[in-house]
Amino acid sequence: MTTWWRGALCQWRAWQEERALWREDMRRFKAERKAAPKGSPAPDHPGPPPTGFALLPWLLMGMGSFSNLLQGRTPNPWVGGLGLFAFNSLYIYVTFRAFRREAREAVSTRVALLLMGLLTTGLAVGYGGSWLMFFPLLGLATGATLRGPWLGRTGILLAVFAGTVAAFRDGSDAVNIAYGTFLSSMVTAAILGLSEAVRELRAAREELARRAVEKERLRFSRDLHDLLGHTLSVIVVKSEAARRLAPRDMDAALSQIGDVESVGRQALTEIREAVTGYREGSLATELARARSALSATSVEPVVRQSGTPLAPQTEALLGWVVREAVTNVVRHSDASRCEITVDSAPERVRLTVTDNGTGAAVTEPRNGIGGTGLKGLTERLATAGGSLRAGPAPRGGFTVTAELPREPAPAPAPAPAPAPADPPSAAAAAAPRSG
Repeated sequence: MTTWWRGALCQWRAWQEERALWREDMRRFKAERKAAPKGSPAPDHPGPPPTGFALLPWLLMGMGSFSNLLQGRTPNPWVGGLGLFAFNSLYIYVTFRAFRREAREAVSTRVALLLMGLLTTGLAVGYGGSWLMFFPLLGLATGATLRGPWLGRTGILLAVFAGTVAAFRDGSDAVNIAYGTFLSSMVTAAILGLSEAVRELRAAREELARRAVEKERLRFSRDLHDLLGHTLSVIVVKSEAARRLAPRDMDAALSQIGDVESVGRQALTEIREAVTGYREGSLATELARARSALSATSVEPVVRQSGTPLAPQTEALLGWVVREAVTNVVRHSDASRCEITVDSAPERVRLTVTDNGTGAAVTEPRNGIGGTGLKGLTERLATAGGSLRAGPAPRGGFTVTAELPREPAPAPAPAPAPAPADPPSAAAAAAPRSG
C-alpha cells in the first residue's frame, strides 16, 4: 500500500511539473504573439497541456447517466453505479497514459482500452438512452491512445459498431452516436498528434540551438589556440633572439624587438577577427610569417609552390596548417631545415611540411594525429572533405601532410614579397610535441 501511494504521489508531481511547463509555454506564446509585428508568421501554439487533465472535462458527457442514477430511473442502480465508476476509472487510466509514448503503447493500456470498450457496450445495451454517450468518450480515449496507420480503420469500425448498438437499443439516435464517436476519435488524435509534434519540434529546435552554441565555442577555442600558440611562440623566439643579440649588435636586437611589436599588433587584430568569425587567412601571408619565424630560430626555410591559385576557403585552411606545423617545428623539433611544399593538382591540393629534427612522436597520438592543434585541424579538414596526417618521416624528422579538394579561384591573388630572413637565434627548448 505504501509503495502504491508513493508511486501515485510521484505520478501526481510529474503531472504537476508537466502542467507548469505547459503554462510557461503558454505565457511565452502569448508574449511572442503580442510582440510579433503585423504580417509576421505567428508563433507555434503549445496546444493542450501534455497531461490527461486536458481530457477530464469530457467526462461531463456522462452526467446524464449519473443524473438517471440519482433520480432512480435506472434499473439495478448498484450495477449502473459500479459500471459508471469502472468506466470513469478506466477512462482516466487510459487518457493519462496516452500522453507518454511508451505508456500508451504498453500492453496494459491496450487491455484497459479493450475492457473500456466491453464495459461501454454492456452499459449501452443494458440501459440505452444517455448511457449511449459513453461511445463518444470511448472514441476519444481510442483517438488519444491509437495514433498511427490503424487509427482510421479503428475509428470507422468503432463508429459503425456504436451506431449499430444505438440502433439496436433505441433506433432513433444511431447516426448521431456513430458520427460523434468517429469525430471524437479522429479530432482527438489529430489535435494531440499535432501538439506532440509541435513539442518535439520545439525540443529539436532548442537542441539545434544548443549544438550551434557548442559548435561556435569549439570554433572559437580552435582559432584562439591556433592564433595564440603560433604568435606566442614567435614572440618568445624573437625576444630570445633580441636578448642574445643585444650585447654585440644593438641594431639587430632592435629589429627583433620591432618584429615582436609587429607580431603582437597583428595578433590582436586576428583575435578580434576570430571573435567575430570573419577571419580568412591568406596562404601567402602565412608562408611569409613561417619564413620569418623559422629563420629567427636558425631553421632554414625552403618553400615550394606549384599549380594554379586556390580558392580563399582552401587558402584559409592550408594557412592554419602552415601556422600549426611551423609552430611545432619552432617549439619542439630541434631542426635545422624545414621544407614547405604546396602542390595544387587539378582535383586535390596537397600541403607538406617536413623538418629534419628529432621526429619525436606527438603526445598521445590518435589515428596518426596528436596534440590539441593537430586534432583540431584534422576535424577542420575532415569537415571540408580533406584529411591531415602527421608523424615521423621515413628518413628522420617529422612530416605533416594536408590534402583538400580543389576549388577554382575567381582570380589569382598577388603574393606578397617574401619577408627577409631574420638573424639566427638559438632554437627553442626541446619538449614533447603537443601542438
